[in-house]
Amino acid sequence: MDTIIEWLTELHAAHPELRLDLLGHLLLATVLGGAIGFERQHAHKPAGLRTNILICVGAALLTDLSVRTALLSEGPADPARISAQIVSGIGFLGAGVILQARGSVTGLTTAATMWVVAAIGMNVGSGAVIEAVGATVLVLFVLIPLRWLEGRPAPGPSPVSAAVGGEAGGAGDEGGDGA
Repeated sequence: MDTIIEWLTELHAAHPELRLDLLGHLLLATVLGGAIGFERQHAHKPAGLRTNILICVGAALLTDLSVRTALLSEGPADPARISAQIVSGIGFLGAGVILQARGSVTGLTTAATMWVVAAIGMNVGSGAVIEAVGATVLVLFVLIPLRWLEGRPAPGPSPVSAAVGGEAGGAGDEGGDGA
């Protein structure tokens, strides 16, 4: 580990234009997006490990670019412009994973996860790394334990179901068509 740090220090001394802070942020975005992506991959969802890593890293990189552009600009600059486009772009991607078929809608959690992963990446890119890590932990809590709770039956009396069928005067749940 010391040799890697020494190598990076020497590399930075030789090339001060290299941004080790950005490298660290992009690595963190890879880890955070990867943690959420791993959960989605494990749950067999369409946006898995690579997708979530790319969204998080891309959002971090674009946010860093936005902040640096505003800092280096000689005139008025609005760093929120690129951030707004990240949100719009992820909304477009999220809309692509939402499907409606036979009266049910699927993909809402995947779309929402993509959106929050982009927000985590934007936090990393702006330097709010503690907030990004906290948000990642919170998202993983929502995705893992709450999925388990969602699948459990509600406490209380179980719902009653009845089948109606059969011929007039016939009996039973089987129906009267002999099938």
